[in-house]
Amino acid sequence: MVLPDNVLFEAGVGSEIRRDLMDKCNLHTILRLPTGIFYAQGVKTNVLFFTKGTVKKPEQEENCTKKVWVYDLRTNMPSFGKRTPFGEQHLKPFEKMFGRKADGTSKRTEGEWSFTDSEEEQTQDNSRWRCFSCDYIRDQKGHSLEISWIKDEDSVDAASLPEPDVLAAEAMGELTEALRELDGLMQALGAEDQAQVQRELLVDSLGIGDEVQG
Repeated sequence: MVLPDNVLFEAGVGSEIRRDLMDKCNLHTILRLPTGIFYAQGVKTNVLFFTKGTVKKPEQEENCTKKVWVYDLRTNMPSFGKRTPFGEQHLKPFEKMFGRKADGTSKRTEGEWSFTDSEEEQTQDNSRWRCFSCDYIRDQKGHSLEISWIKDEDSVDAASLPEPDVLAAEAMGELTEALRELDGLMQALGAEDQAQVQRELLVDSLGIGDEVQG
């Protein structure tokens, strides 16, 4: 089943549906896909693999899911589109880890680094293939199936950011420079009167008239 991300983490009824699914079915595998593969560009999707009941008891309707294997084919992957098409070669590593048995009962081991930088140390934290227990999903994730662990190379580490006052000063400086450029543009376009009105509004509301007019 192909589903957008929000279905995996929405609270309320969404949480109840996921809990019911994991009770009555063996949700054995989740494939986290890159954005824009099945839905509109920017929409993140997942493929859920599950079977009704368990292998031994197909009619079982409680505690069918014991563990969920997750393959992250999204984090630190290229931006796929017309210039970089998503193809079968990108699914080969996942297919190998999934195994030949459609019900997810093939022998599996954690660890898959096909799309990891060759110079990067191969650890559990950057493996694209990991297993999570049903207890972990219930206790640590609150039945959310939005499970990620690989550090996004494009993410910003909050611990390395400057102090708030420094960030605020930088933002003010950029805004002031942008205002100067806009003021100059309006004058070049012959809209001096409108520019003057905007300067006066800034003086009244922000008290930075001297900086803008300077």
